[in-house]
Amino acid sequence: MFRKFNLKTEIILAVMPATMIISVLMLLEIFTSQKLLFSSLASSAFLIYMDPKHPTNRVRTLIIAQISAALIGYLIFILLGPGYLSAAISMIIAIIVMISAKAMHPPAVSSAMIFAFQYTKPNTLMLFMMAVLLLVMLIVLQKLSLWVLKKADKENVAEEI
Repeated sequence: MFRKFNLKTEIILAVMPATMIISVLMLLEIFTSQKLLFSSLASSAFLIYMDPKHPTNRVRTLIIAQISAALIGYLIFILLGPGYLSAAISMIIAIIVMISAKAMHPPAVSSAMIFAFQYTKPNTLMLFMMAVLLLVMLIVLQKLSLWVLKKADKENVAEEI
């Protein structure tokens, strides 16, 4: 049987994503009734995996942009109710906050609008925060996987010499 990496590296690489997937499956039941709410996070995940080194896709940027946008949309919804005015005000304020914080992350604009339009349930904001945390964990997992692969490549090169 051909192995690209040593057994220890292969086990580490298999355990990390398996652990994350099991976590996602456990949380899936909580999120199933709030599908639209998490659409902007899917866009965030795509951007991060496409170009993880771009300033728009840093963990700091993601956290500041998504959480502030959700809070802004939620607060405007509470103040004005759902509708286009709430969505427009939320979007504008979210963009201003992201620019001011030097944390531009375009998918967060849709988070502000989703919260402004929704007919909210008490736990919606908390669910969204948990989903942001899950996305951050996926980013950390990706970086850890890259580190393990880099280390394994160095070990393989040393073994060949």
